[in-house]
Amino acid sequence: MKVGIIGAGKVGISLGYVLRSNGLHVVGIADILPRALDTAREFLGADTLYTRDNVEIVDACDVVVIAVQDRLIGEAARSVADRAGDVRGKLFFHTSGADPSSVLSPLEARGASVGSLHPLQTFPDIESAIDVLPDTSIFIEGDDRAREVLRFLGENLGAKVYVVAGEDKVYYHLAAVFVCNLVSALMQTGTGIMKKINIDFEPFIPIIRATMKNIEAKGPIGALTGPIVRGDDKTVAAHLDAMSGMPLHKEIYLALSKMAFRMALERGALDSGQEDALRKILGISPAD
Repeated sequence: MKVGIIGAGKVGISLGYVLRSNGLHVVGIADILPRALDTAREFLGADTLYTRDNVEIVDACDVVVIAVQDRLIGEAARSVADRAGDVRGKLFFHTSGADPSSVLSPLEARGASVGSLHPLQTFPDIESAIDVLPDTSIFIEGDDRAREVLRFLGENLGAKVYVVAGEDKVYYHLAAVFVCNLVSALMQTGTGIMKKINIDFEPFIPIIRATMKNIEAKGPIGALTGPIVRGDDKTVAAHLDAMSGMPLHKEIYLALSKMAFRMALERGALDSGQEDALRKILGISPAD
């Protein structure tokens, strides 16, 4: 199996590095930016093909990773389909979490197999990506041949491979945004409140770590603590009053508290009096 990569960004380089480290033949990598190729050379070595021409990679390989930004995947697929020679029997897959493999339809129309492979991970830089990939869940989708090859590649990249349907990719990615990207937004929301009393973020790091450990051990519902699951409507009321001049923070608090209320109900943590009091203060009707 000869693997080539289109896109010398964090994902493309880190995937190439880990696959090479596990003994796969990573032939080359393409990017239009010379500095991106220079960075790739630092990780993939001198015996790799570095080129600005995507077709050169396609011609040299039977498996091609399209690791470009999501908005450029379709354009890259169309360009290769228009310019490359015979692509029948080759496998093309992209690394987007949100897009299905159907964005590669121009290549599929020319007889290629298509799929997608997405590491469920956050990659702030190449070094950290390489470090965390072995413990990362890998999600794949595509046609029958694509899934077979991508499962093999995924097993050489991460900890466990999961199959997701193309039409479900948007839900998969939405869930990932909630548990990853929006967690950062939530932390920033808390930071805004801390600043009102001149406290920085550092003292809250231990409780954040402990919460994540509890979630890992017990799941989100089992790990839930705080005033909602205790049925403490007085504290919730005090919180809402304190945010009278912070409309965005209040909106976020109410939305997440309504979810926590549902979690508390599912856990059976509230008696009827506590449930009624929280419904009233959070604006949740009995039908919800």
